[in-house]
Amino acid sequence: MSAVLLRYLAREILAATALVLFAVLGLFAFFDFINEIEDVGKGGYSLYQAFVYVLLTLPARAYELLPVAVLVGTLYALATLARHSEITVMRAAGMSTLALARSLGLIGLVLVAATFVLGEYVAPPAENAAQEWKLTATKATVSQQLRSGLWVKDGRLVINVRTLMPDRTMRTARVYAFSDDYQLLSISEAERGVHDGGSEWKLLDVVRTNFRGTHTEVERLAEIGWRSDLTPEVLGVLMVSPEHMPFARLWTYIRHLRDNNQNADRFEIALWKKLIYPFAVLVMMALALPFGFTHDRMGGASARIFMGVMLGVGFHLLNGLFSNLGMINAWPPVLAALTPSLIFLAAAAALLRYVERR
Repeated sequence: MSAVLLRYLAREILAATALVLFAVLGLFAFFDFINEIEDVGKGGYSLYQAFVYVLLTLPARAYELLPVAVLVGTLYALATLARHSEITVMRAAGMSTLALARSLGLIGLVLVAATFVLGEYVAPPAENAAQEWKLTATKATVSQQLRSGLWVKDGRLVINVRTLMPDRTMRTARVYAFSDDYQLLSISEAERGVHDGGSEWKLLDVVRTNFRGTHTEVERLAEIGWRSDLTPEVLGVLMVSPEHMPFARLWTYIRHLRDNNQNADRFEIALWKKLIYPFAVLVMMALALPFGFTHDRMGGASARIFMGVMLGVGFHLLNGLFSNLGMINAWPPVLAALTPSLIFLAAAAALLRYVERR
C-alpha cells in the first residue's frame, strides 16, 4: 500500500505544484510586464525587448515561489485523499503519521534537488542575461548608489570605476595606490579597462600621477596591468542581487570582501540562504501534513488551498524580513537564513501534535 500511496501522492503533488507554479508565474509575469511598459521608449526599449526581459526573469521568480507552490500542491493532494476518506481508511489499517511523513519526504527530496538546480544553474545565468539585455536595450550603464561610481578596495589599491558597461568593460577608471602605512603613492586615470579572461585587467590610455615626497610626476602610458580576483563575473554583483547569484560567485566575492576587511554580511546571508532555501520545500510539506488528518467539509479543499497560499506568502515575507534584520543587527548569517524555516517547522510540529491529540 505504501508504494501505491507514494505513486499517487507523487503524481498529485507534482501535478498540482506545476499547475500552481505556472499560474502564479503567469500572474507575476503580467504585473512585471505592465511595470516594464513604463520604460518602453527609453533608449529604443521596445515592447518585444520588455517581453524578452520578463521571460528571462521567470526562472528566478520560479525559484522564489517553488516552496509556496509545493505547499499548495501538497495541501491539494492531501485534501483530495481526505475528501474520499482515504487517509482515514489507511490510518485505520495501521498507517502511522510517520509513514505518511516519510512518503512526503521522499517526494520532497526530489523537489529539493529541483529547487537547488533551478536556483544554482538556471536562475543565475537567466537573471544575469535579463539585466544585460535590458541595459543593452536601453543603452544604459550599471546603476550605482554613488554619483562618483563604483568604489572597490583591492589590497593596497582603491579603484573607482565611473561607468561599468553591460559587456563588463570599464569606462573612466581611477586607481589609487597606497603604501603599507596608507600614504598615497599614485593616482592612475584610465579611459577604458578590459579583462584578459584570466586574473588581470588592462587599463588603457592611462595618465598616472606619482607622488614623490615634495613633488609630483605625471606620465602617460598606453596600458598598465592590474592583477585582481575581481573578474567581470564578480563585478556582476552590481547587476544581479546576491540572492540570484550562484554559490561559487558569492563565495569568491565574500572572500574578496573579507581579505579587504569589508562588511560581507549581506552576501554571507545570501550564501547561507542558497544552501538552506531548497530545504524549505520539506518544511512546506511538513506544514501541509496536519491538514491531511482533518475531516473534510463543504468548501474544505478551497479553504485549505487559500490557507496554503497565505502561509506561503507569510514564509516568503518572513524570509526577506529576517535577511534585512540580520544585516541591520549583525546577526550570524546562518541564523538569519535559518530562522524562518525553523519557525515554520515548529508551527508544523505544533499543528501536527494538536491534530494527533484530537
